[in-house]
Amino acid sequence: MARIGVAGLQHETNTFAASRARFRNFVEADAWPGLLCGEEMLPALRGVNLPASGMIAAAQAVGHQVVPLSWASANPCGPVTDDAFEALWWIFERQLRAAGPLDALLLELHGAMVTESQFSGDEGWLARVREVVGPELPIVVVLDFHANITPRMTELADLILVYRTYPHVDMAECGERAVSLLPALLAGRRYAHAFRQLPYLIPMPWQSTLAEPMASLMREAEALSDRVSYASLAAGFPLADVPDSAPSVLVYAETQAAADAGAAQLYDALQRARGQFAGRLWQANEAVAYAMKQVGTQPIILADTQDNPGGGGDSDTADLIHALLAADAQGACLGLLCDPQAAAAAHAAGVGAVLNIAIGAAASAGGAAPGPWQVEQLGNGQFTGTGPFYAGCHMDLGPMARLRCNGVTVLVSSRKQQAADQAMFRHLGVEPARQAILVLKSSVHFRADFAELAQEILVVAASGSNVADLHQLQYRHCQRPAAG
Repeated sequence: MARIGVAGLQHETNTFAASRARFRNFVEADAWPGLLCGEEMLPALRGVNLPASGMIAAAQAVGHQVVPLSWASANPCGPVTDDAFEALWWIFERQLRAAGPLDALLLELHGAMVTESQFSGDEGWLARVREVVGPELPIVVVLDFHANITPRMTELADLILVYRTYPHVDMAECGERAVSLLPALLAGRRYAHAFRQLPYLIPMPWQSTLAEPMASLMREAEALSDRVSYASLAAGFPLADVPDSAPSVLVYAETQAAADAGAAQLYDALQRARGQFAGRLWQANEAVAYAMKQVGTQPIILADTQDNPGGGGDSDTADLIHALLAADAQGACLGLLCDPQAAAAAHAAGVGAVLNIAIGAAASAGGAAPGPWQVEQLGNGQFTGTGPFYAGCHMDLGPMARLRCNGVTVLVSSRKQQAADQAMFRHLGVEPARQAILVLKSSVHFRADFAELAQEILVVAASGSNVADLHQLQYRHCQRPAAG
């Protein structure tokens, strides 16, 4: 059978965030593994919900020889430094050139990576890969649902597939789909393709494929894929201020006419849905007041969307902690607050101690949240994800602590990570279903593991760089208005 190279590089870049993705951020593990080279990829990615995991498993299942090259990711934040990009390229290129002859290359990229000097780091990466391997080697790319696909990317790759879900519960499955489409490319055939960008931006909270209009749009894309070779719909990442920040459609087919017709169908459907990408954003105090009146047998979930670390937030703002304490909320639990200093203080003091410190970012509305905070439980931050999104992920979030002030519990971590898995709470002895109010620093991914618990979900616009109301942002390079 064929020799198939597999590699990955993931970063979702929020250009409105002040932080930078440095090389060390790609080296460190968080919910996903740290930098992997060569054979390290095989055990580290086995059974994990990631595209490369699905690629490897599916390729091996049909008898291909998998040649693992390199894999790296860093949590969403501001642009990737040029030094980090070059270091990661040096590692990958070295592995690629040492791999020997390949019959195809499977790449897991994000599609919304911006570097200090490139509007599209993914396009830059693909261009370098194509230069090394030449024009004939089939390159198949799997991209994130939030990819900002550029026209040149569609020319550099022979096939691009985009996740079909948000929450992204089909990442590994998408890697498997990439392998299923390899036979035609290995036989020397090439697909015709059609690519179109939409003239508007979709705010992150309203991109979910669990809700309308995206649920129906994804069903249409799946139905279209039954008639063509593959149809993708990318919702785009509107927090990347780049010229190609946009939702897009990309259709592959046996003929150009079929590809063009399929792309036009999806494009028109997205245009008709434009005004439906909207919803209510609650202010912190009003959300807490409403939640306290609705408390019943199931938790009220407050999604702290603008501090979502999965969209470039720092996961450290204390606005909702202030609101909960001010309202004397009972049975409320917030996760995860990234405050390594507070976690260290809790571990130094021990369970039962009372910390007279303020937690969270001083830049929060109202500043950091003063205590006193009682240390109720400690954890090492090492556990395995059990929900659909983080399934099989061996997390390493550094020292963690469960702190309580009056009726408010806060789960503190040393590394930022989106609160999208119940295992994060159980690691510190909290059963999510038993809480009256759950505050989750997440935009949409939490819905995969928490939605079934909720009596109601409110999307809250508190402090943070993962801005939900795009009208508040000053774009310099992207000329598309917000939908809705």
